[in-house]
Amino acid sequence: MLKTLFISNYALIDELEINFDKGLNIITGETGAGKSIILGALSLILGERANLQAVRDASRKTVVEAAFTVSGYGLDAFFEANDIDNLGEECIMRREITSAGRSRAFINDSPVSLTLLRELAARLIDIHSQHSNMLLTSEQFQLTILDNLSHNQKRLEEYSSLFNAMKATQAELAALNAELARSQADEDYLRFQFNQLSELRLQEGEDEELEQKQNRLANVAELKAQLWNVQSLLDGDNHSVIESLKQARHSLEAVEQAFEEARGMGERVSNSLIEIKDVAATVASLQDSLVDDPQELQRIDDRLNDIYALERKHNVDTVNALLALQNDYEIKLRAIDNSDERIAEIETRLACEQEKASAAAAMLSRERQSAAKSFEKQLKEMAAGLGLKNLNFIIDFKSVPLNATGSDQVAFLVSFNKNQLPMQVRDTASGGEISRLMLCIKAILAQTMHLPTLIFDEVDTGVSGDTASMVGELMGGIARNIQVIAITHLPQVASHGNAHLKVYKTDSDNSTVTSVRLLDDDERVLEIARMLSGRELNDAAIANAKALINQNKQDEN
Repeated sequence: MLKTLFISNYALIDELEINFDKGLNIITGETGAGKSIILGALSLILGERANLQAVRDASRKTVVEAAFTVSGYGLDAFFEANDIDNLGEECIMRREITSAGRSRAFINDSPVSLTLLRELAARLIDIHSQHSNMLLTSEQFQLTILDNLSHNQKRLEEYSSLFNAMKATQAELAALNAELARSQADEDYLRFQFNQLSELRLQEGEDEELEQKQNRLANVAELKAQLWNVQSLLDGDNHSVIESLKQARHSLEAVEQAFEEARGMGERVSNSLIEIKDVAATVASLQDSLVDDPQELQRIDDRLNDIYALERKHNVDTVNALLALQNDYEIKLRAIDNSDERIAEIETRLACEQEKASAAAAMLSRERQSAAKSFEKQLKEMAAGLGLKNLNFIIDFKSVPLNATGSDQVAFLVSFNKNQLPMQVRDTASGGEISRLMLCIKAILAQTMHLPTLIFDEVDTGVSGDTASMVGELMGGIARNIQVIAITHLPQVASHGNAHLKVYKTDSDNSTVTSVRLLDDDERVLEIARMLSGRELNDAAIANAKALINQNKQDEN
């Protein structure tokens, strides 16, 4: 439950700390005193967008901090999963806002995102205002009510997983069909291009090898002439290098016997002679290997021309690039050829996923319809106590194609008078009627959702007399199980409170400030008397206030 709310530098509030009690906490005050300001500050803890105009003093940051008692609400896993210090029975949520618009959020002094703050707040507190009544006209909200009553959260998660898998497979099948349609339209083109490339029987790196051969065959005469010249110089009949080296070796061998410094030089020349002879032999062999072959040259020219033509056509410059294109065409053609098999495989998988999702949706629907029957009965009984004695409430189910929430379309159909056909809420209810109807729904949900704190913000507007007393009894009944904070203008509701807080404004020379104080028993009587009679208190109003409080105490006991 909410223990304390600290507000600093927010709107008309300079600095304020409010302590709340268990049970029913009543907040009253004159119009304009600042009750809505307190609720606005609390909404910051719930992750609502900050209004920079609410920053009272631009030189200071606005701070709103709420301390909750959270023992027994299963938040240990939340704290552990998000690496937040666990304080045990207490949880402190804080929001800080600067006049420049910078906002920071904290849980137990750990900085967190606004999304995480909002997620935790949704598990601790629920604010219901007059504006919330419009939610009742939303089909999604109506479905959410049934899911909360039937404890469908785990089933919804399981269904959502199955539904998302089914949608993913549907998208995969649609993409495959679209790709196949495009490919089939281009199949003749793809097959022609593939055949043209495959018929050439290209080999990796073939163009480089052919260009080398072409260069050799096209220059046979010149190459042979150069090699013959090398052969002549190395091992010719006239003054060849080999003959000269032989003579040099002979002379060095003669010198080495008498001239010690020349020893070994002959051997070195012999080694050079061996190398030169090997070169000469190789040159001779190369010369013999060069054969003028016009037919082979023509074949290579034709082959290269075919390759170059395809390279120009496909705007590439290597055989390897052509082979990559050929492989790409082959993959696309294979996909076309195997498309029926692939589609059949995906369709089989999709049918299986649809069956599982349909079964999960059917389970959701059964649970919702079961909860709906109990809900219809409980709501009629509770609404009768709020003056809606002729309420007829029916939840209409229609089966629709699978969607994110299952296969149900629900509509809350109501009538408030005898012999009136039930219609959708938006078409039949007045403001006061829908407010009381929503109050009953919140009371039922509060028992199911186990929220620590439920806040009612003037939801009793437009209610008076006996109905007002019944609203107070209902809120008091809810407060026996959870903490309820009710901002009200009705003395019949205020008289049911376990704690009574009054909001008031004080003026100084320079500013107006909103304050809150906890009323003692005597002050509470006077406040309820003021609500009964207006500004001028009289003995009758005070006596009436005491009677209201005492009667409620007797009823509770």
